[in-house]
Amino acid sequence: MSRSNHLNLPVTHSLVTAVIDHGCEFEGKLCFNGTVRIGGIFRGEIYTPDTLIIGEGARVDAQIDAGTIIISGEVNGSLRAKHRVEIHRPAVFRGDILTPSLSVDEGVIFEGSSKMAHSPTTPARSNMT
Repeated sequence: MSRSNHLNLPVTHSLVTAVIDHGCEFEGKLCFNGTVRIGGIFRGEIYTPDTLIIGEGARVDAQIDAGTIIISGEVNGSLRAKHRVEIHRPAVFRGDILTPSLSVDEGVIFEGSSKMAHSPTTPARSNMT
């Protein structure tokens, strides 16, 4: 698959394989394949070659290394995405981003830096089988 096809991957039809929902709190290291949606509170590290969705109302303090990252909640930390990062209103992001494709909606609070890279290193697959 060409690089441009990776940037156009639809995420609206992705099957969510796990949820950390509103009212839940998790601290530690999360490694997964598929799509995970966070709606609660997360602190730690996240590694996936696939998709991470941080929903509205979520609070995440983490180092994130993923294929695609979609943010509508509050995130503090560093992001590295192999394909793209999307930040949608009413998101608040504080930190650094490294990705080949970045989309930030009007009204988003973005405090930090971004670097556009053709191909960041592949996300680590620590403890994943």
